[in-house]
Amino acid sequence: QAVPAGSHVRLNLQTGDREAKLPDSENGKSDMREERRRKRLGKVDVDSNSFTSQELKKALAKMKESEKAERKAHEEEVRKKFRPIEQLKEEFEKLNVKMETDYEIMVKLISKFNSSASTLDEKVAALYDLEYYVHQVDNAKDFLSMGGLQLVIDGLNSTEAVLKEHAAFVLGAALSSNPKVQIEAIEGGALQKLLVILATEQPLAVKKKALFALSSMLRHFPYAQQQFLKLGGLQVLRSLFRQKGMETLHVRVVTLLYDLIVEKMLLEDSQHGDQMEEKIQQYRQVKLVPAVVEQDWCVVVSNLLAMPEHDTREKVLKTVGVLMAFCKERYRGDQALSTTLSLLRSEYEELAAEEQREGDKDGYFKELLGSVNTIIQEL
Repeated sequence: QAVPAGSHVRLNLQTGDREAKLPDSENGKSDMREERRRKRLGKVDVDSNSFTSQELKKALAKMKESEKAERKAHEEEVRKKFRPIEQLKEEFEKLNVKMETDYEIMVKLISKFNSSASTLDEKVAALYDLEYYVHQVDNAKDFLSMGGLQLVIDGLNSTEAVLKEHAAFVLGAALSSNPKVQIEAIEGGALQKLLVILATEQPLAVKKKALFALSSMLRHFPYAQQQFLKLGGLQVLRSLFRQKGMETLHVRVVTLLYDLIVEKMLLEDSQHGDQMEEKIQQYRQVKLVPAVVEQDWCVVVSNLLAMPEHDTREKVLKTVGVLMAFCKERYRGDQALSTTLSLLRSEYEELAAEEQREGDKDGYFKELLGSVNTIIQEL
């Protein structure tokens, strides 16, 4: 019998037969795969002429039946491992353990917070837990419908600093990206109460949470921004820069201003249809930038470039870049800013060069250097 060329052939001295060893294909892997395939598929007649259309239909029907049987077996296996929720509820009830929904939990927490029988620690614990639930948009709407939002807004008037702090925290969480709650909160007097907290003498922790709630209320809500300016909100934020111990809030205030300015700019520059025209008209009523320039925020912001943290500088550089169109003349006459920018350029040139030597071509410090150079060029 002919054998493939290159086969190893030998003479068996015991039997006198000639034997040939077939060549390994990929170290025998193909043979193993073929063997596994044969085991999986069974005996297969590779002669296509031997199959009739009727036989193929029968074969396909068998395959479908086999798939159904496998699927049923899998479902049975899942049923054995997992039980229906109704059955679990029954078993939990027998054990006096009830599975509560988020709604039911929030009702209990609001009741605990509002109860005169609750201690201060219990009220704080209730607010702490509520903050976790109201992050979800649907939960925040339920929180509103069950009267919890107004209770939390009223909690901002508490004489206990810790209650004011946690009430502002819950309020900020409920307001985040939730227009319906934003509208109800501003109608419930939340904006005025938050500004009072920021304008009066309060612990840093309370003001931090109040600023968080204020930021959540103002973002993407032009009506609230308009009311904020009417109520002297910018002056209130400006006063934080004159109060001792409030330095950690400075960069948060600058970040909020940057977000509000850019938010309006992006909307005005974007392609929009008729449905956005009303919102654009609302933003046109918000005269934020003129108020920022008038109250000399240009210098307040640029002075923060002297802070040592790179993250703070990054946020301040972005804000200075946005304000440049309105504050250019003010900045050109600011010798302290010119000196600070020169020092920053030298520092970031060295750090960017070190980044590049380490193989990071588009590094963090290179980006900061680019921001500094852009401001210097515009000045």
